[in-house]
Amino acid sequence: MYDYYNLGHLCAAEIARQTKIPVRTVRRPRKITLEDNRAIGQWIRRNNEVTAQKIVKKLQSNFDLTVFRWVAQRQLHRLGYENVLPRGTPMLTNEQKERRVQWALAHKDDDWNQTVFSDETAHQLFRNTIRRWSKHAQEEKKRIPKNKQKIMVWGAFSNKGQISCYSFRTTMDGPLYVKILRKHLLTGAIKQFGSRWRYQQDNDHKHTSKIAKQFLEKEMPETIDWLSNSSDINPIEDMWLILKRRVEKRKSSNIDELDQFLYEEWKKVEKAIINNLVNSMKSRRLAIIDLKGEKINC
Repeated sequence: MYDYYNLGHLCAAEIARQTKIPVRTVRRPRKITLEDNRAIGQWIRRNNEVTAQKIVKKLQSNFDLTVFRWVAQRQLHRLGYENVLPRGTPMLTNEQKERRVQWALAHKDDDWNQTVFSDETAHQLFRNTIRRWSKHAQEEKKRIPKNKQKIMVWGAFSNKGQISCYSFRTTMDGPLYVKILRKHLLTGAIKQFGSRWRYQQDNDHKHTSKIAKQFLEKEMPETIDWLSNSSDINPIEDMWLILKRRVEKRKSSNIDELDQFLYEEWKKVEKAIINNLVNSMKSRRLAIIDLKGEKINC
């Protein structure tokens, strides 16, 4: 008989290939049994914050089974679990959830193609969110200044495309908001729709200030009622994510460059992407109803 054991270190798959013996016969039996698997699944369901190291200790104490941490991690992957960092999301009260459902029901026949969506966001210089592959992950560094600079941006779009974006480096208040609407919204919206359109904004205090209310009542054909604490419904939030990723890849070296890249990338966002975002309003509305007012992922 050929001495396969004397060939040096071979993996089970290679031994199976050379001997024509099934790999499940060649390899060592798995240390973690079906009973162990069920126990791991129960521990995760009871507390999904348990670490792989704690699972190793539980296997040792409950089943007298000694395994490495990576074995426990691999078993969790086999069970369909991934190690994730949950994204932060505002908490909703029961009253807010109910209002969200009622809003979704009330707007079931809306024509979102006649709606101008708007919002503000902050863009930070030297924002550090690009992931990198590295063999020395702990040594990967990105130098950033202690005092981070940022630009605020107001933007608006509709199913017909971008209307405008405006950047500023001060705190927005009611008068500045009205100035932006007058100079950067009205002309573009009228060019796209004429007099038949409606404006969407959230319930931020500057949007509901006395001067803003007076301007909206006088100049807007219609303003859609919107929900508090409901940024997940607004498709422009997804536009901001796209814009931030694209701008960050250009690696702005100063605040003026960041401002320039923001404007350039805003103009370059494809119309098909904007169409998809606006068309997603139907699925967002239905998701709110299905989830009984909980936050949605679109």
